[in-house]
Amino acid sequence: MRRTDDLVVVGAGPYGLSIAAHAAAAGLGVRVLGRPMASWRDHMPEGMYLKSEPWSSNLSAPDGRYTLADYCATRGLTAEHGDPLPIGIFSAYGLWFARHAGLPEVEERTVTEVTPQGDGFLVRTADGPPLLARTVALAVGVMPFTHCPAALRELPPTHYSHSSGHRDLSRFAGREVAVLGAGQAALETAALLAESGARPCLVARRSRLNWNTVPQPLERPLRRALRDPHSGLGTGWRSWAWSELPWAVRRLPAPTRERIAATALGPAGAWWLRDRFERRVPALMGHRLHRAVAVGGRTRLGLTTAAGESVVLDTAHVIAATGFTARLDRLELLDARLRAALATVGGSGTPELSPGFESSWPGLFFAGLLTAPSFGPSMRFVHGAGFTAGRLVKGVRSRLGARGPLPGTSGGVRPVRAAAGRPETYLR
Repeated sequence: MRRTDDLVVVGAGPYGLSIAAHAAAAGLGVRVLGRPMASWRDHMPEGMYLKSEPWSSNLSAPDGRYTLADYCATRGLTAEHGDPLPIGIFSAYGLWFARHAGLPEVEERTVTEVTPQGDGFLVRTADGPPLLARTVALAVGVMPFTHCPAALRELPPTHYSHSSGHRDLSRFAGREVAVLGAGQAALETAALLAESGARPCLVARRSRLNWNTVPQPLERPLRRALRDPHSGLGTGWRSWAWSELPWAVRRLPAPTRERIAATALGPAGAWWLRDRFERRVPALMGHRLHRAVAVGGRTRLGLTTAAGESVVLDTAHVIAATGFTARLDRLELLDARLRAALATVGGSGTPELSPGFESSWPGLFFAGLLTAPSFGPSMRFVHGAGFTAGRLVKGVRSRLGARGPLPGTSGGVRPVRAAAGRPETYLR
């Protein structure tokens, strides 16, 4: 008979690894599926830096050990406040955490399907036999949710790409590249392109770029610290609330949570990037893309200014640094009937979650970007992994205790907990 695990974690980024560390420490039978730190290792250009402060970029172990500072100390490196850290070091830290923090060895298997099975789940992968799990935690990161403007999707695939599709930007040396967006990914990608010998141009709908200020010292006079407190998401009381009170965000009305998730901590560039960008990259601000046409091997972009004027930009390639749209309907590995049955947060298309990150389908848990409309903007950052891991594993233990022994794995009918105003339904 095939083994049935207490918990299968799908995804091995900061959230997945942190959840697995907490689950293993709690004595649960846990397996972790995915490529460790894949987004950081495979989908960010070489030369990028971590935007968040090192002290707010820790993966989470139950005893508070295995921090980024601990890793750096073992390598003779420094991770200091106000000193940007290369992405490569952060990726290596995640791999070190996976080896030392007490979680089981990560299985580099690509999950293709998560389906209800009896009182648990069947997890299929691209290779190897399927797994049986009593509970599943989906910590899939951001890659299923890459967003490109609709106008670009009519182009041949060779004419455009998402910013997450590049490790090496040197292949664009000598070529014009239009970079769409106004956030850190757009600004740093454009700067790295210029430093790699390309000729980038930033195109943004916003009328001006926002830049983060130089961080205040950690040690400050009390009055100044009270007026502008530090937090894992930056300085100021608003950032402190998003960082330290995700449980309180969840208690707000759904429309309020949706608005916070959509607007809080909007696009901005890191303070240390500003000089590199402004010296090398021209920018078309207040320009909205409405059309993209392939002309031979090049791309012609039709832009509209805020004043209604039309502008044409001819370029060799377009990189959309336009972020990620997290919606359940884009999570193709999740059984379609199960997806359709889940209660969601208003019109966000994201799952409504319990305080323990459990969805309306008993035993199915979520972590990371999809949880921002439930718990707030900290779920978009590494900093949110600490809050998530402890609460989610507590939720798993509660679910396993409530469920009792697994009655079998031959399928059958299981209930879907009814959302407010909906009748209880059953799926086979």
